[in-house]
Amino acid sequence: MEKKPLILTAEGLQKMTDELNYLKNVKRVEVKENLATARSFGDLSENSEYDEAKDEQAKVETRINELEEALKNVVVISEDDLKNDVVNLGMSVTVYDPEFDEEIVYHVVGTNEVDADTNHISDQSPIGSALLGCSTGDEVTVEAPGGSYKLIIREIKKKA
Repeated sequence: MEKKPLILTAEGLQKMTDELNYLKNVKRVEVKENLATARSFGDLSENSEYDEAKDEQAKVETRINELEEALKNVVVISEDDLKNDVVNLGMSVTVYDPEFDEEIVYHVVGTNEVDADTNHISDQSPIGSALLGCSTGDEVTVEAPGGSYKLIIREIKKKA
């Protein structure tokens, strides 16, 4: 079965690459040192420090493997392919929510770039998928777990 490509912005690719480099070149060394220190405490069968270090090592190695696998199937959205008239990955979208009488700016990104604190939403999220392919002035219906609601697209631009 062919794997589905991971679609990212250039910023998202850089973040993943930076995380992978950090895990391989910094965190791995820290974990190795923690294991050596824990081993020096003696009997490994009753050594909680050693167990914790082994658990941390497993988590780090698992994440390294996840990132390496994901990076094999990355498709980067090119800035040149983005147009300001249609919502796509890598775009900032200003929407108006008539129910709450407020404007919100969302940044549509790939699933690995999501950050709710900065309104970076996945293209596969209820809002992201509703906005994809739409234009300024369009009214979209978002089908969310808590029910559906309307948003009006006010502005679309390349993410700054």
